Amino acid sequence: MDILVQVFLPLALAFIMYSLGLGLTVDDFVRVARRPKAFGLGAVNQIILLPVVTFVIIRAFGISSEIAVGFMILAACPGGVTSNVISKFAKADVALSVSLTAVISLISALTVPLLLAWSIGYFMGSEAIPVNITGIAITMFALTVVPISIGLTQRHFLPVATKRVEPVISRIAAILFAVIVLAALASNWSLFIENLAAMGPALILLILVLLGTGILIPRLLGLTMNEAKTISIETGIQNSTLGITVAALLVPGTAGFSAFALPAATYGILMYLVTMPVVAYYRRLGQ
Repeated sequence: MDILVQVFLPLALAFIMYSLGLGLTVDDFVRVARRPKAFGLGAVNQIILLPVVTFVIIRAFGISSEIAVGFMILAACPGGVTSNVISKFAKADVALSVSLTAVISLISALTVPLLLAWSIGYFMGSEAIPVNITGIAITMFALTVVPISIGLTQRHFLPVATKRVEPVISRIAAILFAVIVLAALASNWSLFIENLAAMGPALILLILVLLGTGILIPRLLGLTMNEAKTISIETGIQNSTLGITVAALLVPGTAGFSAFALPAATYGILMYLVTMPVVAYYRRLGQ
């Protein structure tokens, strides 16, 4: 299990982020300047609204200590490749989805460590473990920004070869995601069962509230239905693999996954069960 957490997990995350980079182009970043309103609202939802809603739900359900910190770790994570795939299935604005995922994933190297440090101090108090913000930020950069940049560069200079290998790499990334989620749950099974009664409903409510506000606010502000659907999905779908990895970075050298990883691991399963009926409804909506 030590090898899984300390070696396989970081490498798997880097590979998943590399697969994300393979699907990006320079235009995905340029597009941000062309559509400032839609992108800006999506970014605010992910960077500000998501942590605030998560904090409120944590307090409402009385969740504390490591599990509460795990919720906030999840809230700090950007959307991943999954959000892009779901946006496509929902007949949403895939270009906007990709742009949000790309930029927020890069920004997360800064936002995740900052929110993490605050969460540990707030929820754990005197039991708070020391957090090396600089170390986590550097590791985050190495595991997210670097592989995304490599994938993006490969796509730019070797478009034909990248197009051939991308489907295979995407399938491998999906398998790695499943292995990480199941391993995190298995290594903390008793703690998972003990906290499921509070953690499960809280996560389900979190997903539903984020999906709901994610589509309602853009529509009230005059964005198109396609843009609203995209922002809803990007707000409600998080990169749980990144959350599990960040949880492992908090307690390096320990055997197995820590309790910090439980919310992200549980979310990795629940997000499909909760979002798919909503996404099916989105698919039937007009533009």
